Amino acid sequence: MRILGHIARILVGITFIFSGFVKGIDPWGSAYKFIDYFMAMGLDWLSWSAFPLGVILAFAEFLIGAALLFGINVRFFSWGALIFMAFFTPLTLWIAVTNPVTDCGCFGDALVISNWETFYKNIVLIILAILVFIQRHQLKPILKKVSPVLGYLTIAAYVAIVWHSYMHEPVLDFRPYKVGVNIIDAMTIPEDAEHDVYENIFYYKNKNTGEVKRFTEENYPWQDPDNWEFESMDEPRLIKQGYRPPIKAFNVETREGDNIYDFFLYDEEYVFMLIAYDINKSSRKNQDRINSLASWAMEEGYSFICLTSSLFDDCDRFAAETGAPYEFFHADEIDLKTMIRSNPGLIVLKGGTIVAKYSRNDIPSPEEFRAEFLK
Repeated sequence: MRILGHIARILVGITFIFSGFVKGIDPWGSAYKFIDYFMAMGLDWLSWSAFPLGVILAFAEFLIGAALLFGINVRFFSWGALIFMAFFTPLTLWIAVTNPVTDCGCFGDALVISNWETFYKNIVLIILAILVFIQRHQLKPILKKVSPVLGYLTIAAYVAIVWHSYMHEPVLDFRPYKVGVNIIDAMTIPEDAEHDVYENIFYYKNKNTGEVKRFTEENYPWQDPDNWEFESMDEPRLIKQGYRPPIKAFNVETREGDNIYDFFLYDEEYVFMLIAYDINKSSRKNQDRINSLASWAMEEGYSFICLTSSLFDDCDRFAAETGAPYEFFHADEIDLKTMIRSNPGLIVLKGGTIVAKYSRNDIPSPEEFRAEFLK
């Protein structure tokens, strides 16, 4: 029985560590997911707490997982795992039934699973957590002196990595817009891709008896108009999802509303895209550095633009106040937040391929960019 307890302890520990790590290295991604939940639940006024909640939740998961995996005070942290699962298991059931968001975000962008899969996963985890809790007094670390030290070092490394990801970009990028991705290819649907499969339910009325009967696409009596007439049909129900491209759309809209994304995606020279999902909240700390890079790029014949979801009047005001020399274009806010977490941040393309990403704290000087890409 104790062997089962150790197996359960290790499995719960690894799962919690993975979940806490992939969310922790992308703190703004976790915050955006909390905002999605708040919006779906009508709790918009809680949006201010999204970022601290995202950081705290990820740290709590990682801490519980590391403690269980390395056998640090299992008696205490088994309570944490059990309380955690006792709260989230019914919550994920409600999410699976009501479907307020399509992705629970429990494993960040690293592993996207459906809401029902999340609930089933939590059923397994709560059973394992109960088993760990029952045997919490007997579950001692196998290497009593080494395991705690490894655990504390792991937690310290996690904190350092999360801080680095907050100040810069996530150390591991699981998003569609990671370096090396060709946006054109990522939007393309292969010819042999699977399509969505829907179930259609029809209701036909028997002209002789007046009975209304339910039919499927396989047996509905469309070839028997003498005896049956169409009454109604249900909304088509998706029973199998087809292929979804990693990037569904890429917009670079002008003030006139024209989408000219192809002008930049097919450019074989370097294209600098400053991403500022909200120009009014955009940090101005390194604006002089951005302006310097933009001026140099345009002098060299490269495109340098800013993508934002803000109103163009706000963009004009921002340019007047900061001396920004580049042109502003409009894009979807969610897409911009997915492209880069920093506000602002910089993406560099060449031939539609992302060759570099920089947070606002890492904007390169012209000399640094030349040294890296124009040797």
